[in-house]
Formats: sequence, structure tokens, C-alpha cells
Amino acid sequence: MVIGIVGLGLIGGSLAKAYKKSNNTVYGFDIDTITLQYAIMTGTLDAALTQDTLKLCDAVFIALYPDATVEYILKNQSFFKKDSIVIDCCGVKEKICSPCFDIADKNNFHFVGGHPMAGLQNSGYKNSKEDLFCGANMILVPKKNEDIALLSKIKDILVLAGFESVSVTSAQNHDKIIAYTSQLAHVVSNAYVKSPSAAVHHGFSAGSYKDLTRVAQLSAEMWTQLFMDNKENLLFEIDSIINSLNQYKDAIKSNDRQALFSLLKEGSDRKVKIDKNELE
Repeated sequence: MVIGIVGLGLIGGSLAKAYKKSNNTVYGFDIDTITLQYAIMTGTLDAALTQDTLKLCDAVFIALYPDATVEYILKNQSFFKKDSIVIDCCGVKEKICSPCFDIADKNNFHFVGGHPMAGLQNSGYKNSKEDLFCGANMILVPKKNEDIALLSKIKDILVLAGFESVSVTSAQNHDKIIAYTSQLAHVVSNAYVKSPSAAVHHGFSAGSYKDLTRVAQLSAEMWTQLFMDNKENLLFEIDSIINSLNQYKDAIKSNDRQALFSLLKEGSDRKVKIDKNELE
């Protein structure tokens, strides 16, 4: 199989390494020519992904920021192989999928929104790993959920990179849920480390601190784009957690032990139900 990778950061680089490991022909592109040449010299890529080699690709993964993803597909729309599969890897879907579905239809290739559920704290090609996606889930946003043949073909392609499962959803549902599971977590973590106490935490922190601060270090450029492209869903989640925090604050401020106990127990019980998939 011939695979194209656009963007050789953590995700794109890991995809390139994974597909090369499973004996596919891999072409890649990155705006950083040093990274691109290094990937070719070390054998991760067979050659650069150009408009000529793009025509040979059975599947193309685009691992760029949202704006750049749409721009790349627009610019190269006539060079994708007929019936090839193009999958983006962005953290938002509504902004990407709507225009790209139309572009794909007009140029006889398949576009499917994608979001790999895998990552690391550190970004860039130097941190990419061939086994990053082993056992991971890929969220897919097809134009038609009932296109079983296409989804089955994509799953077979993803297995070659180590993915274990896929989840199929709509762009709207993806963005609503990801605002809670990913974007809110990054906002909270990034805000948490701004406490004055962070400067003196050494020797007083363990698992809780590490868990809560793991995603505080981020790409401000990328996450600004993702947050703004999903602002309504994210604002809802931020308002929701502020409301919850105010309840804890009020109970502590008023010395209301019973109210605080109830809030803590409610949260603890809810976590158990979530883990057991029993939450209504």
C-alpha cells in the first residue's frame, strides 16, 4: 500500500514510522525541510510527498493544524488519486469536514475526518514513535455512516499502524464531546499551574499533581486554533466547571460541612458510575 503523510510532527511522524514498519511505501511532506530530509535519510520515508507522488497514494493522512489542513486539500484537490482515502488528524471536525466533503466529491476521492486518540506531552518529529498508536482508538467522521465498505477499508488501513478500534460519529458530536474530554482538560491544567503555589510545590507533590499538570505544557498556537474553532462547546464546559467549583467554594467559605460532604460524595460516586459505564 502507498501511504502519504502531510506534516511530520508527533502524529504525522508516528504514522510514517508505523506504516513504514509494516512494509508500506511511505511518502511524506513537512514545511521544515531539515525534518523532511532527516525522515528520508533515516528510512522512515521512501521519498518526499509531491504533487506527482500524491497521485500514487492509496491513503493520505493530513496531520496539520485546522486552517492548514483545509488549505492543503484545496491546493492539492486535483492531485489526489481517484478513489483514494484522505483522513485528517485535527482535534476539531465541523470546521474541517464540511468543506472537505464537498472538495472530495468534486474530485472523486474519499475524505473522512479522523482524530487519533493517542499523544504525548512533547511534540515534534523527534518525539514520534512507531508504536504510538498500538492499541489506540481512531475517531472517524465519514460523510455517510452507512458506507460500511469504505469504513471497513479504512479500518484495515488503520490496523497497519497499530490502531485497535474505531469510533464512528458526526462532526457535531465529536466537537461537543472533545470539548469536555480533551479541550477542557487542557484549559484546567494550563490554568492550574498559574497558582503562586506552583513555584514551591517541589517535595510536596506526587501523583495528583503530575496527573493534573500533564497537559499544561502545550503548543499555544495549535490549541488557540482548536479552542477558537470549537468555542461554543468549550465555553459551555468552562461555564459548567466554574459553576461546580463555585459550589465547592461556597460550601467551604460558609463552613457547611454537610454540603461539602455531599458534593465530594456526589463526585466520587459519579466517577464510579462513569468507569462502569452506568451513567445515564
